[in-house]
Amino acid sequence: MMQSSGALFALGLFAALWLLAGLWAVGRGIAMQRRSAFAAGQAERLASLVEASPQLPVIVKADWRIEASERLGRWLGLEHGPRNFDELRGLGGGLDPDGHDALRQAILGAQRGAKPFVLSLRPQGSGRTVVIHGAAAPQAVGGPGGVLLWLSDATDGQLALALARGERDEAMAAFEALSGLIEAAPFPMWFRDTDLRLALVNGAYVRAVEAASPAAVIDGGIELCEPVAGLSAAEAADQARTAGSAQIRTIPVTIEGERRIMRVVDVPLVPEGGRMIGIAGYAIDIQELESERGAHRRFVDTQRELLDRLSAAVAQFGPDQGLSFANLPFRRLFALEAEDVTEATPFARLLDAWREGGRTPEVRDYPEWRQAHVDWFARAEAGEEDWLLRDGTHLHIVAQPTPDGGLLLIAEDRTEQVQLAGARDTLLRVRTATFDNLFEAIAVFAPDGRLHLWNQRFRRLWGIDEPTLAAHPRVDALMGGLADRLVKPNQISIVQEVIRAATLERQQRGGEIGFADGRHFDFASIPLPDGNALLIMLDISASRKMEDALRDRNEALVAADQVKTAFLSRMSYELRTPLTSIGGFGEMLQAGYAGKLGDQQQAYIDAIMDSVAVLGRQIDNVLDLAQGEAGTLAIERAPVDVRTLLEGALADAKVLAKAEKIELVGNLADDLGSIEGDAPRLSRLVAGLLDNAVRYTVPTRRTGGRVLLHAAGDARGVDIIVSDNGPGMPEAVAAVTKGEQAGTSSGGIGLALARQLVAAHGGTMEVVSEQGQGTLVRISLPRGA
Repeated sequence: MMQSSGALFALGLFAALWLLAGLWAVGRGIAMQRRSAFAAGQAERLASLVEASPQLPVIVKADWRIEASERLGRWLGLEHGPRNFDELRGLGGGLDPDGHDALRQAILGAQRGAKPFVLSLRPQGSGRTVVIHGAAAPQAVGGPGGVLLWLSDATDGQLALALARGERDEAMAAFEALSGLIEAAPFPMWFRDTDLRLALVNGAYVRAVEAASPAAVIDGGIELCEPVAGLSAAEAADQARTAGSAQIRTIPVTIEGERRIMRVVDVPLVPEGGRMIGIAGYAIDIQELESERGAHRRFVDTQRELLDRLSAAVAQFGPDQGLSFANLPFRRLFALEAEDVTEATPFARLLDAWREGGRTPEVRDYPEWRQAHVDWFARAEAGEEDWLLRDGTHLHIVAQPTPDGGLLLIAEDRTEQVQLAGARDTLLRVRTATFDNLFEAIAVFAPDGRLHLWNQRFRRLWGIDEPTLAAHPRVDALMGGLADRLVKPNQISIVQEVIRAATLERQQRGGEIGFADGRHFDFASIPLPDGNALLIMLDISASRKMEDALRDRNEALVAADQVKTAFLSRMSYELRTPLTSIGGFGEMLQAGYAGKLGDQQQAYIDAIMDSVAVLGRQIDNVLDLAQGEAGTLAIERAPVDVRTLLEGALADAKVLAKAEKIELVGNLADDLGSIEGDAPRLSRLVAGLLDNAVRYTVPTRRTGGRVLLHAAGDARGVDIIVSDNGPGMPEAVAAVTKGEQAGTSSGGIGLALARQLVAAHGGTMEVVSEQGQGTLVRISLPRGA
């Protein structure tokens, strides 16, 4: 029983152990199943993670078999995933032979020496770039001799990398160019760090401060700008940092030992969205600019001073369309006040003021006109127009836009010019009407020989149509076709030569031509002050006929005068012969050859002898007159005592004066002297004048007749005056003045002969006679011939 109990206990214990073992086995199986499921899930997650990874793992076995997902084929452009290494090279895709060999050599290196590698390959027919990282695979993964490859698609990365590299290269090039530009800049430039110490300077800075090198400047902290008004260069940079914007100063700076005016700029450098990295600065030499600005200011002042002296009205408007300057004529013309210039009155407002003052033209739509003129500021070229004001003023307006956006306005008062132009037009019309109505044919030729002006008489004279003249032909072409109008066609060249002499040689010439129709013309070409030549043609046909008639008459008169002279000469000699016989017999009777005569007989003989003497003198006068008119009067010259000659003439005339009851008075100077002349003819000359004066002076009860002989002399000659208070003889005056012969009733023969004798002696004779007042004859005879 006890054995049974022990056996049962042992059996129960065994069963219990068996049950525990079963339970443990079941628990262990469940645990292993769970671990397997976890491992499978984990493997699946890892596989999904690897599949989703941007990198593709590839295992290359020692026998060159490949373990990889299907993505490898897609990446390499193959139809399916490769199973061995050789399948990586395909015809339409995969690696090219060079890339395939390069990958093989890299894998061999990794197999033999466990050497990792990186390759960048581009599969055929694909735009991808595949980067391969390779190394020896763990024993558990690839087995002995296996190589693990990690492939990544670096297409986008390579593009980004290439772009980044390009941007980096461009930035480096730009930085180098900027650095070179800064270094080559002709003006000093510098950079301060955040502590406002100099960190970078260019060569111009080094030269400006006369330092040895940029390092010496930076190490020594040599500042270009000296403190001005207690403000140092670093403090000015600090102000720019505080303000956060560029700060500009114009200060004097010593550059290479010379004091210059510089414009210094400090610029805080703050990248976008970042903090300030420093202060950049530069200094520009504006010494010349300031000098030019001063010179420009002086030029502007001088220019405005000059504009004030101009007659044209000039105004300047700035870019803001405000009036900046107006010269004195402009202010007067548009009634501007000084405030309009100082306050820079806008152009549009000035137009309104001018319109109210009547200084703009009357227009239908003033707002549109006003806007159009305000738009002058935006024009690219100058504008011109004329304004007619209400008071009749004519203004010529020129609007010139200036490069700075302003406007230069010039106004010229052309009222007088318009009036002069109207007067000129009137004068031209008057001149044209005058030309066309002149009796002469007129044409004006220019210096180049072209016809410039003509009148209708010129056109009708030559028979030329108006279109031909309107073409302004040259003188040779015009006159060449008119030669057939002349009696002698070759005379047309004379007309051309006369015109040429007036236009080119500036000489006045003339001539005469005859037309084939019998007309004759005098022509002359006159140089005009403007360089042209005036051709005048005057019809002398009627005067030519009259001249021919007068010539024929003159020839007949000359012939008749010759006959008269010959008759007078012959008759003088014919009369002298019997007169000589009468005188001879009279003298014989006076001498008593016929016996003693009684008193009555003696009186008769004396009267006969007086008449013979008078008749002899008259015959001599007639003969001398005839010879004088014929030009054959001979004068014998010898010294003549003038006083003796005149006293003899007075003595001879006293007998006739006493018989006529005329008072004869002689007033002879003591210094008469002598002259060279013909004494008999001069004696007969004075005797004839006294005889005429006595004979034609009639005494009256109220006043007696009086004849005066007056003579005076000087070194040059002698003046002899015979005057009377008779009735006068105007006919004789006219006859003597004209050199003609007067009738004997007025003493014309004596005066005419006296004129000839005086002229033959080189003297002059003057006769003054008034009706009822008397006659005065003045004879001036020179001392010598």
